[in-house]
Amino acid sequence: MSLNSETVAQTSMPDNAAKCTVAAGCFWGVEHAFRKQFKDKGLLDAKVGYCGGDTKNPSYRAVCSGRTGPKNTLKHLIIETLHIPLTYLSSDAEALQVIYDPSVLTYATLIEFFYKMHDPTTKNRQGGDAGTQYRSAIYWHDAEQEKVANEITAKVGKQWWRASPVTTEVAPAGEWFDAEGYHQKYLDKTPGGYECPSQ
Repeated sequence: MSLNSETVAQTSMPDNAAKCTVAAGCFWGVEHAFRKQFKDKGLLDAKVGYCGGDTKNPSYRAVCSGRTGPKNTLKHLIIETLHIPLTYLSSDAEALQVIYDPSVLTYATLIEFFYKMHDPTTKNRQGGDAGTQYRSAIYWHDAEQEKVANEITAKVGKQWWRASPVTTEVAPAGEWFDAEGYHQKYLDKTPGGYECPSQ
């Protein structure tokens, strides 16, 4: 077995390491914000990728097209028949997957920060970035995460964002696909680059 950076990262993770997967607009800004907020505070790793669609190993270009959602469903057939743009199908979101130590950092803390660092009331949009890939979503990995995500989402809707309804999708994580290498830690590699609205 050869050791590459991925193998080393996997072997150095504690046994209790957990995943948190969210989408909050442009994944460059989401990753940057989470790394900055939780560095040395229980965040073990973070990577950007795609989640929430049906296409195996989607590319950035495919995700941006809005065409990585479910095919051959009644909804898809109705949309095609009525000539409605395919962006109304649920396709992959630009997402962030955080690996964290739950003995140091709680899932609830991550989800509360998620709601503080973006606007969950703008459906399929963050600032000028528009499309289903920029939707607000929490993709849970187990029943406890589902419970916490729903409880915090309800609290946020009643206490933090009362003027407009929260549009955040809360759904099972499904299959995760890493984004292309040039997207990983993009704002660290490109200081002064595109400033994402979700920061």
